[in-house]
Amino acid sequence: MTNTEQYLGNPNLIKANVKQEFTNEQVAEILKCSEDPVYFIRTYIRIVSLDKGLIPFDMYHFQEEMVEKFHENRFNIAKLPRQSGKSTIVTSYLLWYVLFNANVNVAILANKAATSREMLQRLQLSYENLPKWLQQGILQWNRGSLELENGSKIMAASTSSSAIRGMSFNVIFLDEFAFVPNHIADQFFASVYPTISSGKSTKVIIISTPHGMNMFYKLWHDAEKGKNEYIPTEVHWSEVPGRDAAWKEQTIKNTSEQQFRVEFECEFLGSVDTLISPSKLRVMPYSDPITQNKGLAIYNKVEPEHNYIITVDVARGLSNDYSAFMVVDTTTLPYKVVARYKNNEIKPIIFPNIIIDVAKNYNNAYVLCEVNDIGGQVADIIQFDLEYENLLMAAMRGRAGQQLGQGFSGKKTQLGVKMSTAVKQVGCSNLKALIEEDKLIVPDYDTIAELTTFIVKGQSFAAEEGCNDDLAMCLVIFAWMAMQEYFKEMHDNDVRARIYADQRESIEQDMAPFGFIDDGLDDEYFADAQGDVWKVAEYGDKSYMWEFR
Repeated sequence: MTNTEQYLGNPNLIKANVKQEFTNEQVAEILKCSEDPVYFIRTYIRIVSLDKGLIPFDMYHFQEEMVEKFHENRFNIAKLPRQSGKSTIVTSYLLWYVLFNANVNVAILANKAATSREMLQRLQLSYENLPKWLQQGILQWNRGSLELENGSKIMAASTSSSAIRGMSFNVIFLDEFAFVPNHIADQFFASVYPTISSGKSTKVIIISTPHGMNMFYKLWHDAEKGKNEYIPTEVHWSEVPGRDAAWKEQTIKNTSEQQFRVEFECEFLGSVDTLISPSKLRVMPYSDPITQNKGLAIYNKVEPEHNYIITVDVARGLSNDYSAFMVVDTTTLPYKVVARYKNNEIKPIIFPNIIIDVAKNYNNAYVLCEVNDIGGQVADIIQFDLEYENLLMAAMRGRAGQQLGQGFSGKKTQLGVKMSTAVKQVGCSNLKALIEEDKLIVPDYDTIAELTTFIVKGQSFAAEEGCNDDLAMCLVIFAWMAMQEYFKEMHDNDVRARIYADQRESIEQDMAPFGFIDDGLDDEYFADAQGDVWKVAEYGDKSYMWEFR
């Protein structure tokens, strides 16, 4: 190949519009490769190994199955352990796709732009090592994109709502999608899905290692249940050659068991040091709401003569901060969340009207607001402008702190509860007991997702960096209220006593039984010949000294 035929002086690439001649064998091979991506990858793709450098791609069995699924299905989602060749196999398939399909667009998107570009560079390296007769001429060859002579293009970018807006793609590959923040993932799908649904052969490939409960978790579990069109693929760490029990033991020694369970066993554990134990979060079921509109999700309709309580967490209306409230049925144990509201665009002066509309629908439910910051304004509107009677208040009672009531006792009565350190500590500890002992049922996915990132921060609990805790804080307020005397009187229900009663048998089994001690100082008994039992008088023959004459 002469210099005039090379692309920008690169001897491994052919310039566009260069005439090529093919032998009969090469034509037959091209036809065979175009029909079988597994054969093409196994025969012609070269990859870089950490130990051996540039080597032929000797695929594992599960990688061959993944390629076949990519080829036959439009929507694919895969949950794989770290360092199992997941990105390499997808980029190899994408290279086959652009080589043998004309005028197609492919997007490689990762949680970071640098990661997506690195994957494109892997694809470019494999392309440079293809035989010249298999290559297409190059029109464009950059760090972030490439364009082939057949009109096919590949672009690499980060996963964001604006990453591919305004463009159409035949294949979208999302790498490490579990590490994309929730709000970005929501915006991304809102902007991208119209592009995907407009075509009948468009493909979406989602690959990731689990990272808590987020959109990847929801897509994966819905795929397992058959609720969406995604075809799930799960690979166990032992399917990767060279990984056995000894390797597992060594890896755990070098890291930790929890890290191994997340990175290699692919468990959807939440953050480290969550308020609710990961084992409980993992098995908490969620369901679809019966109706959902503009942030309000309803899971159970109102039932006559049931008691309902609404706890409110007010935000400033910023994009990453949500105003939220939770409707809980407190008629019987276990308590159950029947509705929830979450919106980051609602203004504080309009928020009270929504709260009261829902409260009146749920049998004039009692309302408890958090009155820190703007929350005080919301409570004032509910009390004085809307004149809603069932607004709960809190009064300061010295060392006892804030006590729930309706404003008839105590000093410094306020139209809600101020989220102090003491209130938050009590609420968090109570919430942990309520959820882990199944005394509070939470069917809402968004709430469970927030609990997976509700972690220890200093002496308190708060959302992980980049996450929200608005719905979780509504539950914390409810948990604080559930242990208040006023709440117990309202419902004639003591949660603490019920939890102890449920655990009483196991607690008493763990405790040592009380013995019986005979020190010889007890009353003396004896039986006579007739079988009558006699007791020795306490004071014997001195009893006359206590007789009153």
